[in-house]
Amino acid sequence: MGRVRRININLWSGCLVLVLLNITSIDKGDAELKMEKEEKAMFVFGDSIFDPGNIVYVKGREKWLESLHWPYGETYFKHPTGRFSDGRIVPDFIATLAGLPMLSPYLQPHPTPFTYGANFAAGGVGVIVGQINLPTQLNYLKQVVKSLKQELGDRGAKRILEKAVYLFSFGGNDYLNFHSQNPNSTKSERRIYIDLVIGNLTNGIKAVYSVGGRKFAYLNIMPIGCAPISRVVSSGACEQELMEMAREHNKAFSKALKKLERELPGFRYSIFDYYKSIIDRIKHPYKYGLKESKTACCGVGPFRRSGCGENRTFEVCSEPFEYLWFDQGHPTEKVNLQIADLIWSGPPNLCAPYNVKTLFGY
Repeated sequence: MGRVRRININLWSGCLVLVLLNITSIDKGDAELKMEKEEKAMFVFGDSIFDPGNIVYVKGREKWLESLHWPYGETYFKHPTGRFSDGRIVPDFIATLAGLPMLSPYLQPHPTPFTYGANFAAGGVGVIVGQINLPTQLNYLKQVVKSLKQELGDRGAKRILEKAVYLFSFGGNDYLNFHSQNPNSTKSERRIYIDLVIGNLTNGIKAVYSVGGRKFAYLNIMPIGCAPISRVVSSGACEQELMEMAREHNKAFSKALKKLERELPGFRYSIFDYYKSIIDRIKHPYKYGLKESKTACCGVGPFRRSGCGENRTFEVCSEPFEYLWFDQGHPTEKVNLQIADLIWSGPPNLCAPYNVKTLFGY
């Protein structure tokens, strides 16, 4: 592990016809390809796992936000961007694979043209919790829809919205917050809260469907109890109550999506098993070219559980590509790339009933 530093006349006629038909086919094919390319779009909703820097534009957060300080962004951008990683995040890689530009923060002045989509995700939020939670992000989408209609007309906007893929990562912060505020909760109380989160998330999906969304992609909740920030409270082990809530959420959400598929005409979805993918990297890091899967690359304290980028002394590894976690709860760019590749073209045991590449093809 790297050191740690601180801080053939018939024949010819026939041939000619074939050539002309060929040229016509090629021209038509090129036109269709161009149209398809122009109609690709991706709209991103979620938390810090997907945040490209929206949290930077939240009043009162910009001065102290750790992801605006070194060493965040250092691996790829060479400067902090507000992303909670040493480099690119999953939506950045998915956009590239889809032939789209990386989506800038929606809240950034002059963001990426909405014909390509938009990224509404923000750090520290959930389906329910946080200032830029799911309802707020859905309001942002409504503003984008209005803008697209003004620019392209109702028909043009409808085409983009129906062809787009809607990528979601939500829930982790809801359960971390619940666990923090209700350390002695009963199993029935946790079940009620999980149902509340799933209900609100399902309503959110229906809201996107109502404005034209038809293709949805989701990451289920990762094993939040195994993140460096959670291990400390369980003497180095994964925090089992959080693990149970993540598993219960993932199971219930899978059932909810199957129900939506039956109820909503044209609804297609992909659900990526983020939980299973991260757990396997925790247990077998060397399989994935990693050396450390419990301790973060950057931070202070046991497992470097917090403090990365804050205005105080912290430790930072010299080779983030050897680590699963960059900071207390966010993967390194290397792991984000591995996850994005699986979301894009992964097998059915990880990405079902479709992968995102297939969704973009519809």
